[in-house]
Amino acid sequence: QVHLVESGGGSVQSGGSLRLSCAASIYTFSTYSMGWFRQAPGKEREGVAMINAFGAIDYLDSVKGRFTISRDNAKNTLYLQMNSLKPEDTAMYYCAANPTGWALSRKLADFVHWGQGTQVTVSS
Repeated sequence: QVHLVESGGGSVQSGGSLRLSCAASIYTFSTYSMGWFRQAPGKEREGVAMINAFGAIDYLDSVKGRFTISRDNAKNTLYLQMNSLKPEDTAMYYCAANPTGWALSRKLADFVHWGQGTQVTVSS
């Protein structure tokens, strides 16, 4: 019984900011590795940022220095703060859960639970 719901997407101009949230209905949320993925039209889904059960973090190279992933285990919530947004960041963003808590994997197959996605659009 796992349910992930993303929110916070929207349309912004280049250089703007958005904060995405993922509300996780997971009894053992703190034991999961969590990640944000994105998929643009015509492109493969890619891992953007990961945070494991111990707080270790990994980012896609193209978002380093601009995006910050965090989690609040008491609230069962995952966040992605996105600053200095670029048009190439435009995509559907998905929250996902990996039951291997120590992992910082970006492999789609490692993530068992997925949210429905929230759209991020960045204009020039």
